[in-house]
Amino acid sequence: FPALYQQGPKNLFFDWYRIIGWMVNGLYSSIIIFFITVFILGPQAFRDGGETADMAAVGAIMFTCIIWAVNCQIALTMSHFTWIQHLFVWGSICTWYLFLLLYGMLSPSITGNSSRIFIDVVAPAPIYWIVTFLITAACNFPYFSHIAFQRAFHPMDHHIIQEIKYYKKDIEDENMWRRERSKAREKTKIGFTARVEAKIRHLRVKMHKKQTSSGPQSEFPSSPMSGA
Repeated sequence: FPALYQQGPKNLFFDWYRIIGWMVNGLYSSIIIFFITVFILGPQAFRDGGETADMAAVGAIMFTCIIWAVNCQIALTMSHFTWIQHLFVWGSICTWYLFLLLYGMLSPSITGNSSRIFIDVVAPAPIYWIVTFLITAACNFPYFSHIAFQRAFHPMDHHIIQEIKYYKKDIEDENMWRRERSKAREKTKIGFTARVEAKIRHLRVKMHKKQTSSGPQSEFPSSPMSGA
């Protein structure tokens, strides 16, 4: 698929629009995780005795939401899953719960207020699982909406080719396939960093040529009388 190889030279995946977009997405997720957790858990009785959630419980819930939100967003960015992706994405989530379980089983002299944090504190509380689900959905909804809108109205080359191959349109619609192949012959553009590096290389070559041409021709120039 020649058109796919033009996405790199066109700088479609590492331009400022995407960089700033991911920064805004991270800021949005951090605000959602912090404020929703504090808003929901603040006035609620978290333990059986009516006590509210302490710092250890709030921290465990927030970090659980981070783990779920990040890994689910990683899963949304993927177009094809193998066992390796499944292992590292869902395995990361399972590893976090395993860590909570094992860390809480250590001596209270080590864990402090986090002793048995998973078994006795967060896991029995329904609000823990509710908050985790709500925040994960809230963090990923904007990105999910973005990719759904992009695929529907402003698809990139790999989106179109995925759909062409999935629905076998390359066999049924030859005109569409020729149009996608023709994109490989479009002019490309490169990023700002690549332009700067190319300019520096050009100046270095130019200076090297100038120094070579202005160097001394000979250490002992010939004299007009040398032929006498």
